[in-house]
Amino acid sequence: MSQQTIRQQARRTAREMADKRRTERAERERRVIELAEQVMVAIGERDAAVSETENRAGAALRGLTEVEGLSLGEAVEWCGESLTMREARRLRQLDFTDEPSAAAGTHPGGAGA
Repeated sequence: MSQQTIRQQARRTAREMADKRRTERAERERRVIELAEQVMVAIGERDAAVSETENRAGAALRGLTEVEGLSLGEAVEWCGESLTMREARRLRQLDFTDEPSAAAGTHPGGAGA
């Protein structure tokens, strides 16, 4: 085999290996992107679910305090050990500030209260 043939064969092999590695990297990148998208979608869904359930809890706490006349401490006692005063305050505030009508001042206890 001539030196030229050996060089050509070596170059061809090197190009084939480079192409193979490039293809493998591209396939891996596609997999990584797909998995990253799945993570971000799941986190977005989680955040939406948490926000919705926290808003419901805040509305119920306001019902206990504003409609039923309980103090926030009494409402927390009725909820048991799963709710602290700090979280109850946070939930009431989240519910109040996240509702669209609160921005317009039409929410009970909203602007002017």
